Order: sequence, then structure tokens, then C-alpha cells
Amino acid sequence: MTLSLDLQAATTNRQNLDALESEAIHIFREVAGEFDRPVILFSGGKDSTVLLHLALKAFWPAPVPFALLHVDTGHNFPEVIEFRDRVVAKHGLRLLVAHVQDWIDDGRLAERPDGTRNPLQTMPLLDTITEQKFDAVFGGGRRDEERARAKERIFSLRNAFGQWEPKRQRPELWNLYNGRHRPGEHVRVFPLSNWTELDVWNYIAREKIELPDIYYAHEREVYLRDGMWLAEGPWGGPRDGETLERRTIRYRTVGDGSCTGAVDSDASTIDEVIAEVAASRLTERGATRADDRLSEAAMEDRKREGYF
Repeated sequence: MTLSLDLQAATTNRQNLDALESEAIHIFREVAGEFDRPVILFSGGKDSTVLLHLALKAFWPAPVPFALLHVDTGHNFPEVIEFRDRVVAKHGLRLLVAHVQDWIDDGRLAERPDGTRNPLQTMPLLDTITEQKFDAVFGGGRRDEERARAKERIFSLRNAFGQWEPKRQRPELWNLYNGRHRPGEHVRVFPLSNWTELDVWNYIAREKIELPDIYYAHEREVYLRDGMWLAEGPWGGPRDGETLERRTIRYRTVGDGSCTGAVDSDASTIDEVIAEVAASRLTERGATRADDRLSEAAMEDRKREGYF
């Protein structure tokens, strides 16, 4: 009986992943047919790595017909940047990097008092979209990450200022997507909209997708701030009263090191990570992203300004 239930669960999981993969590949091909200059946001994190894997499958054996774009805060984990560059080289892809530091250096942006650069990504992103004339921008956002993301359509229209207007979201019926937009506007595209964090990890396991090592349990010096374990780095910390200690941790999401926390974990294999994620009742952003704790509407406010 137990074997039968396990087999049934495995079959259901496989069918679910097949359906999600098929939908995402359809979206990639739809965008290739509708738009002139799409681009894929790629940071080396798990969601963007799955996104790239799906793009490679969608157009195989031809190369991916889009460039990649990373808005680099300068506060990224070295392991992730090394992984990003290795993946780009492996597949012969073209990567554009918008360095937030360049905008700070020429005065278009100023450092925040808290040292966090995550909110500073919006201007470099919008400027690069405008300069490169990108009309469709793929992102790895999922609806289970945060409440504001759950309001997104798969094709999310942005106005000429790159801003998100929830009232202008279009209905999406029967896998039909409306990519029409005025000159200067662009569309954000989310092929992973219907995926959950657990789906992503199950797919990574099935497809044997490589990720940066920091997604798995390892020892690292961290300090506690606002209930999160943060690592020391070029972004600063620890502050007075905060003490570094060596712990066994892993990262559920990666980004700006000044606001991306780790979780205590012994999950050093993908099966252990899947079991841990399945048992969790907090999304990865809710558990480990300080910038999402600024207010109840922190993410939505940034999305309205043009953030992904």
C-alpha cells in the first residue's frame, strides 16, 4: 500500500513538472514570435538558473535567441558571480551587466543610509531597458514569493516610465497572451508564475541543474540582525552589539548580501533541501529578505516604481 502511494505521488509530481515545463517553454516561444528584442534577467540564483535552463530547452538545438541581463548591486556573494560567469561561458551566451556602482559614481544614485542596495536596482534596470530598446524582459518571479507578485500576470505591461499599473493588467485566458504595447512601453514576462519554491527544487532535482554551492548547507561566519543570519562582506556589518559566529547555514534565495539572510540548515543534498522546503511554512523571501520587511507594501511600492 505504501509503495502504491509513493508511486502515485511520484507520478503526480512528474505530471505536474511536465505541465509547468510545457507552459514555460510555450511562453518563451510565444515571446520569440511576438517581440523584437527580448532579454532574460539572469543573476545566477536558482529561479533565474531554472529560467535559463527552460530557455535552452525551448530553442534547442538552436542557441537561445536572447541576451542575458544582470543588475549587479556590487553586494553579491562571490560564489554566485563565479557561477553566473561560468554558466554564461559554458553556453556561449551574451551577458550584459548593469553595475549599480556606475550609477552611484556618476551621481545618478546615492547610497542608502542602511547600506542596502537592493532598492537601488530599479534605475539601472530601467535605464538599460531603455538604452538597449528591450521590449520584453523575462524574470523568474513566482506568485508564491510575495503578495504583490501574486497580482502579476504572466505578461505584465509596463508603461513608458517602466512602472507597473495593476489596473492595466490584462486577462489571460486559455494560454493566450497579449503582448501589444505602445512605443516606449515594455512587457515583463514571468514563465515561472505558476511554480512554487518546491516545484523549482523538484525540477532542479529532476533535470540535475547545477546551482551555486551556497544553496546547500555549509559553514559560514554570520551575525544575527532582526531575526536573520547575515554574512560579513563589502556591504558592511556586523554593527556594534552584533557578534560573528560560525554556523551551519544555507541560503534559500540570493541577492544583495546586506539584506539577504541565511537559515540554519543541515540540508547538504538536494533531497534534504526538498524535504526542508516541503516542511517550511514561510516563503524564502519572507524568511530571508530584510528589504521585504520595510513595510507591508514594500514589494508593491518598488514594483510600481519599476522594480522586478
